[in-house]
Amino acid sequence: MESSSSKIVRRSIFTFLKHYQHFTSIAALFVFPVSVSVLLSQVVLPSFSPLLQIIHARLQSLFHAAGFPPSLPFFSLLSLKLSQTISSSILTVPFTLSFLLIGKACVIQILHHPKLSLSSSLSYFAFLYSRLLLTYLCNSFVILAANAAAFSILFLTFNSFDAFGFSSPNFLLLLSAAGAVLYSVVLANTLVICNLALIVAGMENCSGYLPILKACVLIKGRASKALSLALPINLGLAAIEALFQYRVVRGHHLYDRYGPSVALEGILIAYLYSLLVLLDTIVSCIFFKSCKSASQMHSQGRYNYQMGIAEENNSIFTYSKALLEIP
Repeated sequence: MESSSSKIVRRSIFTFLKHYQHFTSIAALFVFPVSVSVLLSQVVLPSFSPLLQIIHARLQSLFHAAGFPPSLPFFSLLSLKLSQTISSSILTVPFTLSFLLIGKACVIQILHHPKLSLSSSLSYFAFLYSRLLLTYLCNSFVILAANAAAFSILFLTFNSFDAFGFSSPNFLLLLSAAGAVLYSVVLANTLVICNLALIVAGMENCSGYLPILKACVLIKGRASKALSLALPINLGLAAIEALFQYRVVRGHHLYDRYGPSVALEGILIAYLYSLLVLLDTIVSCIFFKSCKSASQMHSQGRYNYQMGIAEENNSIFTYSKALLEIP
């Protein structure tokens, strides 16, 4: 029977506590540099204002060329947020491609092959990291394609309604709200599939676009459960980022210096961020195992049903043949 969301969360917390020493070491050695880079990128991003301004100007030019109404605050806010996300991703991509994937590979190896010898563990870890790296690069293209598809739908929608004369401010505001919901749904499902694809690449012998296709098959009919599992993690990450902004960045702007207490508090916040990222990987692994077992049980049930029908037909045929042979 397929596990519910609450049961998956409980199993994930139990797994984390069961391998507490291993997971805390992974969070401190590998995930912690990624967390520090993500949190510090919000501080140093204003220093890279030329990069941010260039990306923002390019996105605004793209939206203007596509025919989106420039007066709507939705597209101005969207271009600003996208430019900030792209700039932050550029600053943190070296840590993501190295430390984050190494941390995910360690978690997958602990949960999937916990009893390997040292030599076998090192060789398997190198093979596992190469699969995760290739899948992560393919995930980047899939996310880019999803954004392009969402913008294409918005482009066709806005221009079609504008051609038919529906250009009142209230209607455009309602349409932009619907577009925001559509874009959020597309992006959320894409991120969930890409996150699950990394787990599929680690748990099974595949890489590239094949784990993404397998993730799409596994998540079919389970999208709401996957989103319900990802939502608390993302809310927690956003809360920790807000805490870092309030306690560390705000303290720097108020006192114009970083004291030992502020630095220690920033390290603690970054470590909490690392633990939450690690817990997200564990939840994804447990969710993958739940989907896999449910799919296997469904396939076995269909096979038993077909075999039962075949045996029943064979019995009917044998009985009919016996009746015909009676003199």
